[in-house]
Amino acid sequence: MALLCLLVSAGIEDVRRREIAHWKNAAIALLAPIWWWATGMPVWPNMAVQIGIALAIFALFTGLWALGQIGGGDVKLIGALALWVPLLPMISMLVLMSLIGGVIAALMLIERKWRRDPAVPQVPYGVAIACAALLTFHEPLLNHFR
Repeated sequence: MALLCLLVSAGIEDVRRREIAHWKNAAIALLAPIWWWATGMPVWPNMAVQIGIALAIFALFTGLWALGQIGGGDVKLIGALALWVPLLPMISMLVLMSLIGGVIAALMLIERKWRRDPAVPQVPYGVAIACAALLTFHEPLLNHFR
């Protein structure tokens, strides 16, 4: 539940300030080993693979940040979430994140054009990341409440 609250909070903060607090990303990352332990994940190879996936995802998105395509808080949020999500669901989450982010960007462009605002919108991509993560986590985290 802490992860879900942190994700919602990060999305709201990104809409309001176009920033995601460092402590939220750190908390998400630091809660992952607790989740691993609680679910009985073996140290080898599962935890090692999860850390490797997270490092690869973080490196990929750091490259996008260096090119000015994504914000630093978004990179840290994706990297922290990669500690939680196995490879195949992570790929699904990234695709979903891209689709949601595209919809948000399109809506913002339409709104700017309608208001005749020439400024390029700054897309709060943390919302797309949080929404994709919440949809991805719905299955393993929330289905046991049924």
